[in-house]
Order: sequence, then structure tokens, then C-alpha cells
Amino acid sequence: MAFSSNGGDHRSVMGDINVTPLVDVMLVLLIIFMITTPLLEQGVPIDLPQTKTTSIDPTEKQMVLIITKNKDVFLGKEKLKYENLEKTLHQALLTTKRREVFIRADKMVEYGFVAEVMASIKSAGITRIGLVTEPLPTRR
Repeated sequence: MAFSSNGGDHRSVMGDINVTPLVDVMLVLLIIFMITTPLLEQGVPIDLPQTKTTSIDPTEKQMVLIITKNKDVFLGKEKLKYENLEKTLHQALLTTKRREVFIRADKMVEYGFVAEVMASIKSAGITRIGLVTEPLPTRR
């Protein structure tokens, strides 16, 4: 509690609050939050390759899933039922040593359906999934 003196022995209580320590504490907290907030943001950890585009070896058999805009799923040229996708992929893994699948999905297919297909692929035991896209046209 702060006291003020008006000269002599008469003392009275000061009614003002000293806000300087409060401001100091708030500035320190602000600085701490400004430093730690960017460190708390978590994204998807990825390691981007620094190479030019490489082509797939055509002599090796690739598993390619094709998803049409009507949500039809094909493994190569064979049409699959979505309910049997996981079972079919699991059987296909028995005949190949590669544990990767490439997905060619029409751009009009809903994101959620592609995500469901990817979840089925993971459930079948396939650890690597690639998305096939078309390259952007070059400007002249």
C-alpha cells in the first residue's frame, strides 16, 4: 500500500495504482507469446526432393487406380466395386513386390471420395500412394 505525505506527520493513503509493474509483465508475456506461437504451429512434415521430374520405369508393372468423374474405380483396365477395393488391392500385393499405388482421379471427383479411396489403399497394406497429374502447359 502506498502512502503519501503532505508535509509534517499527517499521512494519507494514495488511491492511485502503480501500473508500471503490470505493464512490464504484460510486455514480457507479449514477447514470449510472439516468440512461441510460430513454434507451436504444426503442419505436415514433408521433405521435398530437389530433382528434376523423373519418369516411371516402363518395364516395371505399376498399380494404377483410375477414378472417373462418376466415381467408378478401375485397377488398370479392370473395373472394381468400391466395396471390394481393399480386398482386391491386398490380393494384388501378393503378386508384386512394390508397395505403391498411383491414383489417376478426374478433377471433377469429390475430394472426400478420393480420401476414402486412399484410406482403403492404406488399409490394404500399401504404404506409398502417388497422385498422377497433367503438367501445366508451357508458355511461349
